[in-house]
Amino acid sequence: MTPISAVIITFNEERNIGRCIDSLQEIAEDIVVVDSYSTDKTEEICRSKGVRFVQHPFGGYIEQKNYALTQSRFDHVLSLDADEALSDDLRKSVLSVKENFNETGYEMNRLTNYCGKWIKHTGWYPDRKLRLFDKRKARWAGRNPHDRCELDKGSTTKRIEGDILHYSFYTIDQHLETINKFSSIKAEVMYERGKKARWYNFLVNPAFRFFRDMILKGGFRDGFYGYVIARNSAHSVFLKYVKLKDLYRQRG
Repeated sequence: MTPISAVIITFNEERNIGRCIDSLQEIAEDIVVVDSYSTDKTEEICRSKGVRFVQHPFGGYIEQKNYALTQSRFDHVLSLDADEALSDDLRKSVLSVKENFNETGYEMNRLTNYCGKWIKHTGWYPDRKLRLFDKRKARWAGRNPHDRCELDKGSTTKRIEGDILHYSFYTIDQHLETINKFSSIKAEVMYERGKKARWYNFLVNPAFRFFRDMILKGGFRDGFYGYVIARNSAHSVFLKYVKLKDLYRQRG
C-alpha cells in the first residue's frame, strides 16, 4: 500500500475546510494544511481534526502550492483546495490506486456546486484535474490565479472514477467578488507579458465567451444558474481587458 500525503492551501476557509479534511481522513496517512495566516477559525478547525498546520506567506497560488509540496511527508501527493472534497466513488478509486501506484499521475473530474446547484455543463464539467501524483516528477505551473500540475516528460497518467466535489460559491455576490479579484490578477500578468488590449477584446471576446459557455458548452441545460455563470464569465473577460488597458494608462 503506497502511503500518500494530502496537501491543502487555505485562507479564511472555516466554512469549507472541515468537510475537505473529513473526506481525506480514511485515505491519507499524512494531511498538511498550508495556511496564509487566516483570521477566522480555520486554524482551530484544522487542529481539532489532528492535521499538520503550517503557516506561510502567500506569494501566489502556484507558489503556495509548490511550497505545500515541500511540506508533504510522502512522495505521492493528493492535492485539494479547501473548498473541495472527495466523492465516495473517488475515495474508492484513490484507495485502489494506493494498492498499485503504477502511473506518475492520476486525473479525476471535478463537479462544481454553484449556489446550491450542481453544474454539469457550461464548460464547468467534467473539468478534469490532475491531483494525485508523484511529487518527484511534478510541479505546479500555469499563470496565476489559474494553476495546473505539470509532470516531467515521459510521465504517464490515467483517469480514475469519481468526482472532486467543488463547493465554489454560496452566493452570486461571492462569484462577483472573485471575478473582480481574479480579473485584476490576470490583467497584471498580461501587462507583465507585454500583451495589449485591442478594441475587439472588449466586444468580441466577451460575446464569444458567453456564446461558447451558454450554447456550445450547453450552459442552457443548467437553467438559470447556467445563464448566470455564462454572463459572469463574459463579464470577467471584459473586466480583464478593461483593467489591462487601465494599467497602461496608469504606468505609461
